[in-house]
Amino acid sequence: MRIGLIGTGRIGAFHAGVLSRHRDVGALVVADTDARRAREVAARIDATAAPSVDEVFTWGVDAVVISSATAAHAELIGRAARTGLPAFCEKPIALDLPGTLEALREVDRAGTELQLGFMRRFDAGYVRARELVRSGRLGRLHSVRAVTADPAPPPAPYLPLSGGLYRDCLVHDFDILRWITGREVVEVYATGSDAGHAMFREAGDVDTAAAVLVLDEGVLATATATRCNGAGYDVRMELCGEDDTVAVGLDDRTPITSTEPQGPPPADKPWPGFLERFAPAYEAELDAFVRLATGEADNPCDGREALEALRVAEACELSRREHRPVRLEEIPGL
Repeated sequence: MRIGLIGTGRIGAFHAGVLSRHRDVGALVVADTDARRAREVAARIDATAAPSVDEVFTWGVDAVVISSATAAHAELIGRAARTGLPAFCEKPIALDLPGTLEALREVDRAGTELQLGFMRRFDAGYVRARELVRSGRLGRLHSVRAVTADPAPPPAPYLPLSGGLYRDCLVHDFDILRWITGREVVEVYATGSDAGHAMFREAGDVDTAAAVLVLDEGVLATATATRCNGAGYDVRMELCGEDDTVAVGLDDRTPITSTEPQGPPPADKPWPGFLERFAPAYEAELDAFVRLATGEADNPCDGREALEALRVAEACELSRREHRPVRLEEIPGL
């Protein structure tokens, strides 16, 4: 098949490399608003660089992968839908909830497929945790603790465009929480701190956040995130039931040091970032998209799934601003 990829920044270049090696991808067309960057990526992987994004939709591709700047996602999703093309898109769908809802309505009207890039669904540790929870191995699930910690803040210009820490970062935790447990979030209480670098305050964002989430059937979850974890990239989840407890993200590269005399040694090579930590998962999600586009598999994470994670993030942002618990029914959906 012939795939068009839009956006050749860091994650886009990674996706392009994965697709160029895929056994079922016979041709790859890459495009970017920076045409020179697209040509450089194409040259490295023996792909074709389109002169502009427009050509991706007129050169006869069979599917589209969208890894452009966030502000362009909704428009490109709409173009793919109107062209009748299945699309894979990095989260988020749009910068705000109204834009997200409109893009999803356009996909529904066209009857096309949209897969969102929540790569943790394809990580071996999270997959195993889901199997254990769903099998009843843990007994009644009562508590979940999720951690996402970036080793360093993003560039200052990125922050006003990111949607904020809940929508940009913790949305992954909200999605995987729903996916593993099979439960829906019904209420949140969230807070955050902007005590770090001034650029967070200037952007109206926070560098560290925490949320308490009440799921249906009484499951309680906490989710924390920070942009300032100098020890390394740290993504973990603990799931606690009446019969057992399991943890995702604990290995010899987890950037955490035990203070116990008999504790494990500190990580020799901590994870430096998300691409290194989740590289196999990124490859697996693109393989799933190729199979979706060829009609061999169902959609593993459609737009409505992404919307539910975003609604949790929106509720958390509202809770942080207004200093109160927020029910999910307050946040519009489709």
